[in-house]
Amino acid sequence: MEKGLTLPQDCRDFLHSLKMRSKYALFLVFVVIVFVFIEKENKIISRVSDKLKQIPQALADANSTDPALALAENASLLSLSELDSAFSQLQSRLRNLSLQLGVEPAVEAAGEEAEEEGKEEPPRPAVAGPRRHVLLMATTRTGSSFVGEFFNQQGNIFYLFEPLWHIERTVSFEPGGANAAGSALVYRDVLKQLFLCDLYVLEHFITPLPEDHLTEFMFRRGSSRSLCEDPVCTPFVKKVFEKYHCKNRRCGPLNVTLAAEACRRKEHMALKAVRIRQLEFLQPLAEDPRLDLRVIQLVRDPRAVLASRMVAFAGKYKTWKKWLDDEGQDGLREEEVQRLRGNCESIRLSAELGLRQPAWLRGRYMLVRYEDVARGPLQKAREMYRFAGIPLTPQVEDWIQKNTQAAHDGSGIYSTQKNSSEQFEKWRFSMPFKLAQVVQAACGPAMRLFGYKLARDAAALTNRSVSLLEERGTFWVT
Repeated sequence: MEKGLTLPQDCRDFLHSLKMRSKYALFLVFVVIVFVFIEKENKIISRVSDKLKQIPQALADANSTDPALALAENASLLSLSELDSAFSQLQSRLRNLSLQLGVEPAVEAAGEEAEEEGKEEPPRPAVAGPRRHVLLMATTRTGSSFVGEFFNQQGNIFYLFEPLWHIERTVSFEPGGANAAGSALVYRDVLKQLFLCDLYVLEHFITPLPEDHLTEFMFRRGSSRSLCEDPVCTPFVKKVFEKYHCKNRRCGPLNVTLAAEACRRKEHMALKAVRIRQLEFLQPLAEDPRLDLRVIQLVRDPRAVLASRMVAFAGKYKTWKKWLDDEGQDGLREEEVQRLRGNCESIRLSAELGLRQPAWLRGRYMLVRYEDVARGPLQKAREMYRFAGIPLTPQVEDWIQKNTQAAHDGSGIYSTQKNSSEQFEKWRFSMPFKLAQVVQAACGPAMRLFGYKLARDAAALTNRSVSLLEERGTFWVT
């Protein structure tokens, strides 16, 4: 007789089936938990990675500090690029695990579902065009403020007016020799950071030093529309004196952080500088993969430049005026003539380098005469924009039309309102011939290169029917 009870076969099968289903249910629960965990990790990693990518690399360059060393001071042994790489690798591994479990990432799965249902795939973010970095390279009194407005008036360009002024006021360099090269290197490095929208680099040179990235002393802030637009234009603060205020609205002190963010939001970046003299020092910027540099060198007849400087900066040209007023035979001091010759030669050498089209500068250099801009401002603006690879907007064209047909020149030495058809030759009828002779002797090679004719006598200088300008085609390099 058998001991105990024996269950029927169908009961045993039912119990076995129940056990197997329980195992499958537990397995499915496990898979769901893993899937949820992976999706959360993916989202977290994506956010952290994006934040890391948004941290401007320029911040480390501005302080001449290697990123790894900067993080080491904060108890981290990895550079930002290493962290970003590590997160990318981890994200890739998690994605592979998702695929092995039969789980598609959310974006790809949505695309496949839309394809299966015959619907259009969700729109992908539009890819922006190449960001251009335009440098208007000039010297004082060459019309650079006026030409700079061609870029300042375009809404998608972040434009800065003479930001290197702060460096010149803070760092002392003796003219000539190694000191001149040293100043050029400082200007170049600051220029690179500005093109990368690292505006914090200027804080080291602004006096007094900004507090909490706020300053009332940003040079000629009102000449940059981007620094006076929302959200950079913060609410006006009473009893706070801003030395360089916005022209058409009242703003609070400049917030450098907001300005840097606005710079990154704009499609292109442009600035004008009269303190960059040697074109060859810009080679590292032209070769930097983060930049797409375009250099527009603006020149003007050196006789007109000197005549304008003697009015605008009268205190610096007392020696020249005394020499002109002297009825005796005493000549002009040689150091004054040498300074004039040196300025003309630096401009000429930079232009010759640009026109030779070295490989690093090919397609990145354009030479423009102020006289050509004055005679045909809209045409030259179109040529400059075409060279820069930026579409010219009707907004800029309207500004040029309104500001180049004024009955009289605007007031102030930095006015951008010109009667262009008359302005560029005004100097001829007030300059003493002996002053023109000095300039022609000192700047002859540069004048010949740029197509400025020498005046043989006083009658030729003041005769309107005698042109002192050779007709030249567009100098820009393709």
